[in-house]
Amino acid sequence: MYQRMRRAMAITALSLLILPVLGAAQPHLGAAYLAVTVLSATRWLALAGLVLYACIRPSLTTWIFVSMLLGAEIGHDFPAFGVSLRLLAQIFLRLIKVIIAPLLFSTLVSGIAGHSDLKKVGRMGVKALVFFEIVTTLALFIGLAAINISKAGIGAQIPENASGTVKVESLSPSETVLHVFPENIAKSVAENQILQVVIFSLIFGVALALVNEDKRRPMLAFTESLTEVMFKFTNIVMWFAPLGILGAIASTVGSTGIGIFGNLARLLLTLYGALAVFLLAVLLPVALLAGVPIKRFIRAVAEPATIAFSTASSEAALPRAMEQMEELGVPRPVVAFVMPTGYSFNLTGSALYLSLAAVFVAQADRLHLSFGRQLYILLVLMLTSKGVAGVSRASIVILLATAATVGLPTEPIFILLGIDQLMDMGRTAVNVIGNCLATVVIAKWEREFG
Repeated sequence: MYQRMRRAMAITALSLLILPVLGAAQPHLGAAYLAVTVLSATRWLALAGLVLYACIRPSLTTWIFVSMLLGAEIGHDFPAFGVSLRLLAQIFLRLIKVIIAPLLFSTLVSGIAGHSDLKKVGRMGVKALVFFEIVTTLALFIGLAAINISKAGIGAQIPENASGTVKVESLSPSETVLHVFPENIAKSVAENQILQVVIFSLIFGVALALVNEDKRRPMLAFTESLTEVMFKFTNIVMWFAPLGILGAIASTVGSTGIGIFGNLARLLLTLYGALAVFLLAVLLPVALLAGVPIKRFIRAVAEPATIAFSTASSEAALPRAMEQMEELGVPRPVVAFVMPTGYSFNLTGSALYLSLAAVFVAQADRLHLSFGRQLYILLVLMLTSKGVAGVSRASIVILLATAATVGLPTEPIFILLGIDQLMDMGRTAVNVIGNCLATVVIAKWEREFG
């Protein structure tokens, strides 16, 4: 703490020494021009201090925040150069797109084949999956309603055709349904038909779960290994995220100005308001109907939820959450099955955020979505959001997959990364609370609680 204070004092002192020199060096300039120059110099000095701090205390979150501010300043002061930096965002987009298909395939197949053998889990497996789908669907609808009420994306200035928006062909209802199912998985991957990849992965996972153990084990080991590799691949790509965000922000501000940040603040408030509604209007009634001891549950879940909120990592809270649920009275076999399965299929906070963010992207692009189109987006999100809980910054993977499937622009998605850490904290905490509640509810239904 003392060293940080010394660094801050040093930066402040440097600013106080340099700014008067800048003013004295140009006595012939008008007061207005001098004020603008001083403000610009102050911003660049502050950014230099932030870059220095990020070098001393490096973390991906810090660099993403610094890159967002630096990109905004470059786009504001040097618009033409800022627009040219869009190449960085395009490179990052390609690196993310190459992850999507293998990541979804490996996580879905290993998740289903590893946990959904109904001969072993029986009633508990069916009840858990039904519960997960119902609660997740409600979360999707709440996110959809919240963004339609707040309209946080309307008025956002995004460069037109800045990211190569994918256009959706006009299909009849029967053609739309037929388009969901793959005829050639290699073609689906090559054309980035993510919904088809998800359908193939779901059926493949169920089929793998039904074969004998000796035949299932090698393929399951392969998909689990592929999952770990893709997690590491994603982590490597995410270290390029600061450059991608810098390019996206600089290009956007250089083309349209800094008005986008007001929309981001409204989006952040919309998300936390929607998460609060979900907790009070969905999870609380579910707990009351299931007979969950509310006060004891709140005490038990407080610590893991705090860990999840402060670290923005569900995995960091998992060990303590499992311990707390056992202490609350949930048998270990129920905790061992429901909690990990919920981390793949019961990401309520993330689901709410994804529906909210998808419509925000459409609003920012001034794209009108009919109610039927929004329901289609929800259907896609119900499938694409499964099985990626362990991915750092998973939101961009899912949003890009959804955007490619339903014809949404990609440029606003990069803008969202600027405040993704703040949004991730809230949605991750809700993910953990939802999974803890699911564990208790399933135990109550199985008459094994306490």
